[in-house]
Amino acid sequence: MSAKEKGTAGEKARRQNLCFSDDASDFAVVSEIVPDVILEIRYYSTFNFIGDRIEGYEEPTALMTREAAEALKKASDLLMKKGYRLKIFDAYRPQMAVTHFMRWAKDEGDIRMKSIFYPEIEKRNLIPQGYIAEHSGHSRGSTVDLTLFDMKAQKDADMGGTFDYFGERSHPDFKQITKEQYANRMLLRETMIDSGFRPLSSEWWHFTLEEEPFPDTYFTFPVRMLKERTGNL
Repeated sequence: MSAKEKGTAGEKARRQNLCFSDDASDFAVVSEIVPDVILEIRYYSTFNFIGDRIEGYEEPTALMTREAAEALKKASDLLMKKGYRLKIFDAYRPQMAVTHFMRWAKDEGDIRMKSIFYPEIEKRNLIPQGYIAEHSGHSRGSTVDLTLFDMKAQKDADMGGTFDYFGERSHPDFKQITKEQYANRMLLRETMIDSGFRPLSSEWWHFTLEEEPFPDTYFTFPVRMLKERTGNL
């Protein structure tokens, strides 16, 4: 579950009885299943809301459960026919990364990236307002953060807002953007829904496989390439 995801009653109940695992055997490297995908793994870089590489991101790759990666292949194929590729910012997120987020959120003195990612919100309010939380659906392995890459223009489609911006502008139905920006958001949203993912009401880039295989398990292994066939790190 993302930092801002409120969740259904069932999801809230699951979070009260968490199960953790370091078993990567049911995960896949996304780019091996979706060869057209573009990777811009923000938490491996320093261009993110913290300003440092995030703990647990050992390589700039994207991992997901095999079921989620195969569903993403369907979305990619649909969008390729319309002139777009998918660009992934984040996929599987280890629990140690989420813990890093929480530790950073409690340090009110570190506001290096405030002007880019949370100019409208005081850092002390990020946890109370639900932008940062102790656990994330990304750690269950079937959630992805992504955008559209326009192949004709050779650049990211204009979504009217940046990835990981904390504020109402990130809501998919935010209306104070252009018709083109809104249409781009809806194209991504509708394609992902048609491919078996459910959207999030507070982040236009965030989608979770509807039939996620591990709804009760949060994984702890780091993000790095998986050994062929074995699935072990």
